[in-house]
Amino acid sequence: MQTKFCLVLFSLLFLHNTEALGPVGVKTETFLSPPFYLKPGQVANKYYFDIPFPKGHIAVKSFNGEVIDESGNPVPLHETYLHHWVVERYHGFKDSAPGDELDLSKIILVRNSGLCKHTLGQYFGLGSETRKTDTWVPDPYGIVVGNPEEVPAGYEERWLLNVHAIDTRGVTDRLGCTECRCGLYNVTVDEYGHAIRPNYTGGLLCCYDETQCKMREGFESVTRKLFLKYTVEWVDWEPRIVPVKIYILDITDSGTNSRQSCKVEYEVKECNSEERANGDCVDTKITRLVIPHGGDIIYGVAHQHSGGAGSALYGQDGRLLCTSIPSYGEGKDAGNEANYIVGMSTCYPKPGSVKIADGETLTLISNYSSNQMHTGVMNLFYILVAEHEQLPPAPPKNMICFNSLISWCIEMSVKTGAVLVAGVSLISIATMGFSRLYHKNKYEALAGA
Repeated sequence: MQTKFCLVLFSLLFLHNTEALGPVGVKTETFLSPPFYLKPGQVANKYYFDIPFPKGHIAVKSFNGEVIDESGNPVPLHETYLHHWVVERYHGFKDSAPGDELDLSKIILVRNSGLCKHTLGQYFGLGSETRKTDTWVPDPYGIVVGNPEEVPAGYEERWLLNVHAIDTRGVTDRLGCTECRCGLYNVTVDEYGHAIRPNYTGGLLCCYDETQCKMREGFESVTRKLFLKYTVEWVDWEPRIVPVKIYILDITDSGTNSRQSCKVEYEVKECNSEERANGDCVDTKITRLVIPHGGDIIYGVAHQHSGGAGSALYGQDGRLLCTSIPSYGEGKDAGNEANYIVGMSTCYPKPGSVKIADGETLTLISNYSSNQMHTGVMNLFYILVAEHEQLPPAPPKNMICFNSLISWCIEMSVKTGAVLVAGVSLISIATMGFSRLYHKNKYEALAGA
């Protein structure tokens, strides 16, 4: 009886003139990109400006995407390989005409916090691993966007989507097509008409929009109408959200701060006979990078291509900051495609437990299998960092907060205070009564045993 009384009284107190100060309600919305079309063996590398995106001053909590067909069915990687999708933030003229944004001089790109100054400026992005990689930003953190004070007069915040997909139905070499081997695409110039250097065997320069990979003779199939379906979760901005900075680290970054310092992709050579005999067919690449502003790492994940064997990030003193390992599929269904990376493990350190200092030198390591050659591979490491001394503000003085299984606050007024004092007193009395009854019953049960 006393227990029921306590619970009822607690419920009445909680509902009476209160305001819960836990996380603001998460909102979710799913969008579709404009359609793109793929014939067997064809490449689509599309850029879509001003895509649908939640409006207002918000904190993004997650962003996920996948390729679907016109019936809404997920498309498996062995049919349409999702090389990457990335979403970039920019400011565009409010009165811009359709097509104006293709002229990049008419928009202001809003890049992430680094480190590659001329590439990898996206806020969100994944590849084949997109269906099984966690992107949730834990509370009380968020990727804060849409602040009107940051938008220049006459502009508004918008978002740009780049989708790079490769149709591999009927191709002669599925892996070679997804790794953009130049010989399979029969190209000698890039998308801008510049000659491709002779020692470049494969990568982004050879699989640009509308290029065609080599097909099996006689293979025929339909042109597909496809979309990138993307789901955004967010909360409305409020002062207790702790903003995070986005850093994308590139294993090819030379650290020179030049336009060419981040090459994004590289080639893995096949191991030699001695390495193969010793079971040492692993290609390891290492780079060291200086992070300008430190803080608490609250999330980390790597991006690798087929053949990837994992990536790790270390602090200047050798401490492990985060490890991200790929998982490979074992079947044919979307999300479990054999021999494709279908997910990357993520790091969620306890807040405050993994810190990096301003100007600290980090070491990034990439491992790939070298049982065979791989072209156009990547190793990017995406981390979210909450800068130092960004604790959520304390509740106002007219708030009283409780920390138990659930943390909650009550906005105080004279009336609420009186009810609260009386209620707490009654709860205390009831609790004491329950405790005495519990111990009395326990004693009697033991005595009668």
